Amino acid sequence: MLVGMVPGDRRAEAERVSARSRRATMNDVAAHAGVSLKTVSRVVNGDAAVIEDTRAKVQRSIVELGFRRNDSARQLRTGRTSGIGLILEDVADPFYSTLTRAVEQVAAANGCLLFTGSCDDDPGQEQKLALALCARRVDGLLIVPAAADHTYLAPELAAGLPAVFIDRPPVNLAADVVLTDNVGGARSGIAHLIKGGHRRIGYLGDTPSIFTAAQRLEGYRSAMAEHGLPVDEEWILMGRPDEAQLRAELVRLLTGPDRVTALFTGNNRLTVAVLRELARTTEAPFARPALVGFDDFELADLVVPGITVVAQDPAGLGRVAAELLFDRLAGLTAPPRRLTLPTSIIARGSGEQAP
Repeated sequence: MLVGMVPGDRRAEAERVSARSRRATMNDVAAHAGVSLKTVSRVVNGDAAVIEDTRAKVQRSIVELGFRRNDSARQLRTGRTSGIGLILEDVADPFYSTLTRAVEQVAAANGCLLFTGSCDDDPGQEQKLALALCARRVDGLLIVPAAADHTYLAPELAAGLPAVFIDRPPVNLAADVVLTDNVGGARSGIAHLIKGGHRRIGYLGDTPSIFTAAQRLEGYRSAMAEHGLPVDEEWILMGRPDEAQLRAELVRLLTGPDRVTALFTGNNRLTVAVLRELARTTEAPFARPALVGFDDFELADLVVPGITVVAQDPAGLGRVAAELLFDRLAGLTAPPRRLTLPTSIIARGSGEQAP
């Protein structure tokens, strides 16, 4: 490779090969680019104030020398990892995968990595994951909470770790939180059915101890009361029934003189479960009810009729929560904030069926 070169060229090439044979440092980059160590540091850390010509010169030297930032050493100096943690119910759930992707984009724009874990709605697993991330000195935490008490995080927050809660508020802890308008969304879904002529509307919700489930049930009751309609407690089913239980409950709700003519399901899992049971019951002793579900889901527009939903904005939840976290990392010291994002009705046919 050195054949044909003049002595000066060979020496320069040898120096470049030598630099590549070991891990280049910021000092190497600074000497190669002819700038100060501080300038190299500013370029590596994305400081926008660096003159563009200087930035380009430093970046060329970084490429030529094969420089890579030593994040382990940086963590020892600063106590920070340039990473944030995200704990949610199930990363495989389409709702949470969309939320995660939005968080990841904000983190990347801020030069941070994202560490994610699923707690399976288990309070013990949430605490285990959160404290494990804290022990690894992440810069901040984003949590879709499962626990009924978050005082276990109080020492971390007191030590300066910012945390933002998503979809559900923390319990016994003052922290930023980003929520969906669960009450208003359920109210609008029920009002949509009432506008279509329905007066007897059944409600299928998740476990009532879950914040979002309780909020959506409140929206159902509120909408019925606003329109002067009674609520028969027999029309309400809360929890996570198995297939046989759900089938029996649908028969009970949809038959008899006081049968309901419409159903409102409190999340997309329940909506899909109801659709599956309605499809399986080919000789059902009842007419197919109108249906509105809280949460959109994949292929909802391909079912016949398409499924009308109260749609959340999971990407918005993730993006806003991550931005709040980076506001804190940038030094914001304002009192904890509580932001609520709106929902929207997507009408596809199932909720527009007449009684």
